[in-house]
Amino acid sequence: MSHKLEAELQERLGKAGVRVVEARIAHLAYAPEIAEAMLRRQQATAVVAARYKIVEGAVGMVEIALEKLKSQNVVALDEERKAAMVSNLLVVLCGETNAQPVVNTGTLYH
Repeated sequence: MSHKLEAELQERLGKAGVRVVEARIAHLAYAPEIAEAMLRRQQATAVVAARYKIVEGAVGMVEIALEKLKSQNVVALDEERKAAMVSNLLVVLCGETNAQPVVNTGTLYH
């Protein structure tokens, strides 16, 4: 890039008898609105990548939990209760706020 800049400047300034010895870019900046849009895009990409990792980890943890419950005969869950447990675990593991305890006063079947 520097060589191209140097050649371009020499071509233009040579007509006035100026000899360009060296040319460098000391500072390169985008227009504020372009820089802001690029930063927003970069941040959005980072957020999506982080969310993907969070969900990937949460699904793995749910799989482990279901497998352990089954293999150790801790509790027998029908498909509906399993789905409710998966949903609750994913909400807790993927949520941005701390988990709030909930006291269950009924069952899923009432």
